[in-house]
Amino acid sequence: MYRLKLDTQEEMDKQLYEFKILFAYHSNKIENEKVNLDITREIFEKGSVTGYTGDLKTLFEIENQVHCFEYLKQFIIKKYPMDISFIKEVHYKLTKGTYDDRRYHINNERPGEFKKHDYVTGVYEVGSYHENVEVDLQDLLNEVNEYQGDDFFTVGVYFHAMFENIHAFANGNGRVGRSLMNYYFMIHEIAPVIIYDEDKKQYYQALEAFDQNDTLKPLKQLILQQQKKTWERNIGERPKLHKFI
Repeated sequence: MYRLKLDTQEEMDKQLYEFKILFAYHSNKIENEKVNLDITREIFEKGSVTGYTGDLKTLFEIENQVHCFEYLKQFIIKKYPMDISFIKEVHYKLTKGTYDDRRYHINNERPGEFKKHDYVTGVYEVGSYHENVEVDLQDLLNEVNEYQGDDFFTVGVYFHAMFENIHAFANGNGRVGRSLMNYYFMIHEIAPVIIYDEDKKQYYQALEAFDQNDTLKPLKQLILQQQKKTWERNIGERPKLHKFI
């Protein structure tokens, strides 16, 4: 496992410059095959894209990653503990402009608001029933925020598994969950992780193992592997990372 300590937003911009682009690309690509790395990079670096002929939803998903990263920086430095309103705002940042007609017009669901209907997640589950989402998510936040030990890596992985299990929103739960896991890692000085699109089959299998068998081991092992892959690949100027046991 790797540690990463960031004291200022400027330092974060420098140390995570390449990471934020690759994270945005792979986190979006896992759920949308139309996402393109070159376009992702252009939007992060220039704030716009020229000659784009793809669908607007994909473009919004990429732009939203930029806005979400900028939003999270201030809270990472302050080590702000997660709460319901914070999670809703992260969801809004990541899903603005991406809801389809069924969710938006028929089901009356919105970015930044909990789901109002139940959706199938995984093979057998529907997540928390919509009327139980806020209570279930608050219970998870209490459990995580009140943790008194020092194994924050395991807690971050557990939070991600449980967040996906609850499935609080009508759309975007994966993107939000991956961002929140990394947020939790970084406020505890753990290096963030890219879950690579080419490894999404193993990722989904690990989440399914948690849902069906109440085991965190496959997901924890996968996240450790992905963290190593993230920081041992050549992704530009590398942070000053320290391995620890």
